[in-house]
Amino acid sequence: MDSSQLLGITTFTYLFSTLLYVAIFVFKAERLEKAATAFTVIALLIQTAGIALRWVESYQMGIGHAPLTNMYESVVFFAWTIIALYLIIEWKFKTRMIGAFAVPFAFLAMAYASFSTDISKSISPLVPALQSNWLIAHVVTCFIGYAAFAVAAGLGAMYLLKDKSGNNSLLERLPPLKVIDDITHKTMVFGFIWLSAGIITGAVWANSAWGTYWSWDPKETWSLITWFIYALTLHARYTRGWDGTRIAWLALIGFISVIFTYYGVNFLLSGLHSYGSN
Repeated sequence: MDSSQLLGITTFTYLFSTLLYVAIFVFKAERLEKAATAFTVIALLIQTAGIALRWVESYQMGIGHAPLTNMYESVVFFAWTIIALYLIIEWKFKTRMIGAFAVPFAFLAMAYASFSTDISKSISPLVPALQSNWLIAHVVTCFIGYAAFAVAAGLGAMYLLKDKSGNNSLLERLPPLKVIDDITHKTMVFGFIWLSAGIITGAVWANSAWGTYWSWDPKETWSLITWFIYALTLHARYTRGWDGTRIAWLALIGFISVIFTYYGVNFLLSGLHSYGSN
């Protein structure tokens, strides 16, 4: 069995986990809660094995490098970080309702990686710009931040749904609005710290690869835009007391910016980071 098969199994396991979490939410199927968590953990372990095997396969081909160098590999790692972060949140806050809003992001990412014809799934030699010890540090820090923002967006959607629903019995089992708002805020702070680290490591890497810390490449520009969106959001919360609906909407807007920074720039704008789409 090769890495592609393991990652394909991961896609369908995340789909099943998503269906379980949605069933818990929609049908109040409490008996499925442990199963949902178990399948999600199993999927994460399978995906971890797939990523590790892909790393080994690259060495077997004589071009050994971390599996973080193209769009396919980064999408797979994005899904992995979303699930890892979600499981930590589920464990810490003792609620599985968030799974119906967070796990689908990982499934959609894996479905795109598995079935899209726009990206190459092959293991290729590194282009010169990627031949750096900063590769893992930059990619890992950025994607932990991206994953946190994905979960925050799911929480923001949860908040808005519960806030606008009135006394809808379907949403009674969701955490209280104040709890959702608090988790959303903490998740955004966590993501902001990691995104900041990602931008810093990227700047250091850029200087070693291209001789400049910042070149206003489209990816760099949109990373900075995304950083400012979350910086202003957190600033407004601390200084203006913004919470609730405002923060929920900003979590969604910020994640749209993340998606464009990560995906849109690679395919719509050419620049120094265009190799990421190959």
